[in-house]
Amino acid sequence: MPSWTNATDPGRTATTKGVLRPEETARLADLRRDHPVDPGLWPFVERYWSVRWDRTGAPPYRSEVLSHPAVNVSVEYGDRPRFGSAMPAVLVHGVVARRFVVDLAGRGRVTAAKFRPGGWTALTGRPPAPGTIVALRDELGCDPGKLLAAVSAHDDDSACAAALDAALVPAAVEPDVTYLALLDVLGQMLHDRTIVRVEQAAAGAGVGVRALQRLFASYVGVGPKAVLARYRMHDAVAALDAGEDDLAGLAASLGWFDQAHFCRDFRAVVGTTPSAYLARATQR
Repeated sequence: MPSWTNATDPGRTATTKGVLRPEETARLADLRRDHPVDPGLWPFVERYWSVRWDRTGAPPYRSEVLSHPAVNVSVEYGDRPRFGSAMPAVLVHGVVARRFVVDLAGRGRVTAAKFRPGGWTALTGRPPAPGTIVALRDELGCDPGKLLAAVSAHDDDSACAAALDAALVPAAVEPDVTYLALLDVLGQMLHDRTIVRVEQAAAGAGVGVRALQRLFASYVGVGPKAVLARYRMHDAVAALDAGEDDLAGLAASLGWFDQAHFCRDFRAVVGTTPSAYLARATQR
């Protein structure tokens, strides 16, 4: 096992924030985000997650996520096409800057690898295509058909995730020190809620803003400003799901100029106002 695996903290960029109305989703779909990752893949893959649903005879359920600035590779099944692809399929979901929406209809299930921000580029040497969902080709050095067959051999979600993990392990490489430095910056941006400006993140990393922007462009595919804004919006949604009702205080604590600016940005990203989102959370 390469020496760097012992020094790589698997939690440095890990977060389960982003799912809108998580309690509602948990009631209507079996979502798991705790499948383990082989240590050899820790620098690149944050977690394996799975979801399955059966909406037969019921209306579709709209699942919404404030996506992370990360690539997902998914093995998908269902009784109808999804994302323009016939099922089953192995798909690569590029970085999504907007709210990700999918209608869970009929019967289906997904087993997926969520890469760390920049992890896809660091592992494959190929930058992600933002906003796209395409079939996996040879990016990971494994045959997509064989990967699909390996995961399809199981029905249990944990076993499916383990099969996907086993298929990706041979692709593990020694991570570049520049990428590891990026992970440090991302970890600080994610966990330190006092970082609300790119200048703060750059200063913490000991680099200039331009250098940080180039680093994010090379690996993540979106700029540090967009990543930082998404992390703080994740914090805001999580606080509302937990019942936080001081919107002015929440806005100030997360770096918004005032409550009006916070409400405007929240509605643009989430699709509803903070007060309306809170009311729905309170009803649940």
